[in-house]
Formats: sequence, C-alpha cells, structure tokens
Amino acid sequence: MPFAANPYDALKGLSKYLRQFRGKTFVVKLGGEVLDEPESRRKVVEQIGVLWTLSIRVVVVHGGGARLDQLCTQLNLPVEKHAGRRVTTPEVLEAAKMVFNGVNTDLLAEMNRVGVPGVGLSGVDAGMIKARKRAPIYMGEDNGTPRLFDYGQVGDIEQIDPTLLKHLLESDYVPVIAPLSGSPDGSIYNTNADTIASHVAAVLGAEKLFFVLKVPGLLKDVKNPSSLITFATLARLDEMEARGELAGGMLPKVAAIRHAINQGVHAAHLVSGVTADALLVEIFTNEGAGTMIVKDGE
Repeated sequence: MPFAANPYDALKGLSKYLRQFRGKTFVVKLGGEVLDEPESRRKVVEQIGVLWTLSIRVVVVHGGGARLDQLCTQLNLPVEKHAGRRVTTPEVLEAAKMVFNGVNTDLLAEMNRVGVPGVGLSGVDAGMIKARKRAPIYMGEDNGTPRLFDYGQVGDIEQIDPTLLKHLLESDYVPVIAPLSGSPDGSIYNTNADTIASHVAAVLGAEKLFFVLKVPGLLKDVKNPSSLITFATLARLDEMEARGELAGGMLPKVAAIRHAINQGVHAAHLVSGVTADALLVEIFTNEGAGTMIVKDGE
C-alpha cells in the first residue's frame, strides 16, 4: 500500500487491518543474527512498539546463536550443529545461559527506550516450558554396532503452561522469552528458539507467528536475496525440503511453521529484520515484504 497524498487516506486504508488484529496475539521470534546488530535490534523493537500501541498482544521469543558461537570459540568450547540444531555439552549450556541472559537484557533495554513494558523470561520461569532431554538418535551401524548421536543438554518440549504468559498479556506486558526449558527434576535444557516460538503460538491460539531474519524471507536461491517467495503453503515447503532446497537453520523453522499452522495458527511469516519497517509492511499492506505461509487450500 503506497503512501497516500492525504495522510488520512492512509489511516483509512489501515483501518481494516487494525480492526482485524486488535486484541489478537502475535508471536515474534527474533533471530540472533538480527539482535547482534544494534541498529537492526533498535528498528525491530520500534516496530514491536507500534504493534503494542495498536493493542496487538505481542510475545517475543529470541535466539542468540551467533553470539553463543562467538563465546564458545573464545572459551575453546565445541561449536557443533546437526540438522540446524546445536549440540549442547554441560559447558556449552553454561555459556548459553550467559549469552541468552545478555540478549534478553539488551532487548528489554531497547523496549524501555520506546516505552514498551517488556518482561524478561525463560522457559524455566514458573515451570512455563517443561521439557525432557532429547534421546540419542540412531545413525546406522558400524560392524553391527549401533551408532548413536547425542545432542547433549538439549530439551524437547513436553508441555507449555500458558498461565504466566496469559497473565502478562492481559496486564498489557510484552513477554520476552529466552530459549531455555526445564524439567520437574530441576534440569535445565537448551531448546531451539524456533520450536519454542511455534509451541507458544499454538498454546496461545496466536493469529500469526513471525520469524524475523537477516534475509528477506524464504528464498528460491539462498545466495540470491532477490529470489524471494512471497507466498507458500505447507505443501510447497514439503516439496522444497524434498528437493534439498531447505537446509541448516531453515529446517527447524520449517518444522516449527508446520507445527504452528497445524495447531491452528492462522499464518506464519518470514520477514527481514534488516530492511526498514519490513515487519509493519508485512502486516499492514496487501503487498507485504516477506513470505507468508498458510495451510494448504487457504
């Protein structure tokens, strides 16, 4: 939607979106590669501030992978990933706690600057995200002996208790969730932030789930930012994955999108956190700025 010569015409054009989304819940997952750039972080938080001002309930889930890679390298800890997911030794888990707390605090400081009442959390708070240690996966055999791959202190979500999140949202706060989960025995696990965002969106009955990235959205060619796919269904994602067009960190995002949409989230979006106002353009214009993904047939 281009800017109108009369600014009031622009407001009239926005009104249908405002009526549609007022009081609805959006879950926004912020990638670590965006958060590590102060200018990008500032711009994204300003857009979240606009959503909050318009009475859209926002939950933020953040990663911190790039910063964790850097700290692990400095500490001579292994940086190992399998199918886009981090292998987490006890030492890496301690580093993750440090990094995620720092990222969370930086986000809250930016929210304070724009007047948004953010509340920092992790899945451990009030037992919000209960998880179990991921079981080793079978990787074939060597001379008849099974080979198992162990992710370490990585948690698979068993249950999300939305009570705390609902209380905060109803009180007009913006929850900001770091990607850690816990278990009833007191264990703490590193849990993929995309997965957490997906499960949170599902349990809250969110209208939309956003993944804010360094790239414009879902690309036909990962090396070509202009090859943006503006609209896709779950079936198209399946086809792209089968052809090997999705890899690395995009795999857990696609799995998260499938889960959220199959659990009732209306749409998922992949959008740039670097391009100016891309999140707002994606939400409040017909043309959009990234990739919108819906259930087959919608």
